[in-house]
Amino acid sequence: MSVTDTAWIDAALTSARPQAVGALLRYFRNLDTAEEAFQNACLRALKSWPQNGPPRDPAAWLIMVGRNVAIDDIRRGRKQEALPDDDQAISDLGDAEEELAERLDGSHYRDDILRLLFICCHKDLPATQQIALALRIVSGLSVKQIARAFLVSEAAMEQRITRAKTRVADANVPFETPGAVERSERLVSVAAMIYLIFNEGYSASGDTAEIRSPLCEEAIRLARLLLRLFQSEPEIMGLTALLLLQHARAAARFDTDGQVILLDDQDRGMWNQKLIAEGLALIDKAMRHRRSGPYQVQAAIAALHARAEKPEDTDWTQIDLLYGALEVMQPSPVITLNRAVAVSKVKGPEAALEMIEPLAPRLANYFHYFGVRGAFLMQLGRNEEARVAFDRAIALANTTAEAAHIRMHIDRLMRDSQRSAKAK
Repeated sequence: MSVTDTAWIDAALTSARPQAVGALLRYFRNLDTAEEAFQNACLRALKSWPQNGPPRDPAAWLIMVGRNVAIDDIRRGRKQEALPDDDQAISDLGDAEEELAERLDGSHYRDDILRLLFICCHKDLPATQQIALALRIVSGLSVKQIARAFLVSEAAMEQRITRAKTRVADANVPFETPGAVERSERLVSVAAMIYLIFNEGYSASGDTAEIRSPLCEEAIRLARLLLRLFQSEPEIMGLTALLLLQHARAAARFDTDGQVILLDDQDRGMWNQKLIAEGLALIDKAMRHRRSGPYQVQAAIAALHARAEKPEDTDWTQIDLLYGALEVMQPSPVITLNRAVAVSKVKGPEAALEMIEPLAPRLANYFHYFGVRGAFLMQLGRNEEARVAFDRAIALANTTAEAAHIRMHIDRLMRDSQRSAKAK
């Protein structure tokens, strides 16, 4: 690697960020101070590393420099005393960085990163603030980048992140190393937050998919980070596998006009086979632990779709069984609705329609309920009822792509109706 090629510096800073910010947060117990200390350390790295080459442990270097700079700033504010110049301070870092790298073993890093992730998904924060804070603090995305992904103004996103930091500060979050039980609870919260980040990107419509796709990629990066920290945890394997298998279909999910392409109609040659192979290997490894959980079950469903070379090769019977298991783990009308799609493939649309009818009161404002119900009714030839369901779906559509997809079904119903009228 050439020290004159600075691309490696950006990669090293991104990779080291969670470890460094986590350690600095433990030291200063303030998000703003930790973040500013890391940014200052990055500026020193951009000045020093091209000349001196990469340090043996970039994270340890950044922690040491960030901590020293922040302490110096505090001293300046208190005493206004003169301090050594930057070049001299950096030249003295070698031995100290070596010593710190020796002391910061994997378990120490793990607790710092887990604490950092947990603070970002603190229970007092709304989901939108959790995601924004994690993307800013852990991932290092700029406020402008996050605002663009969420389709809000930069000022609004700045306020959202500021409010989140204030809530964290007011909550007096403990900074001691968590015990086994608390660590397990934190892991569940962190996994859920990462899944939320992914879904923010995955649920984007065709006209915003390109803008929000980086959220999916960042969620996958965070999931891989979590997996490195907890290499024998099957649910984290399942989460990572699920994100990989879902994101593998990204290129085939929308047509050139940004319209939704359903799974059965997607060009499977456009699916990312590298991501699929990684996801399949992870879910197979997770299931060998025989400690099943919701992420593993969802990943197993995604794996069955990924393994089918053609839509007709899909093992819908097994998918039905897996959704049944998921219903037991996480009872939800949305899971039952998803299971009904599998049931329609195995037992027909009438059995599926019967399954979802009791869900109507709880899903009265859910776009996908009426879209699925309309599709089942259309398959049964109950076109007028299907039209009513599709009209309701359009009224509840969250994106233009969703509405356009339903209009396609309504247009088909109209064509069928006109043909029937002509035939008479």
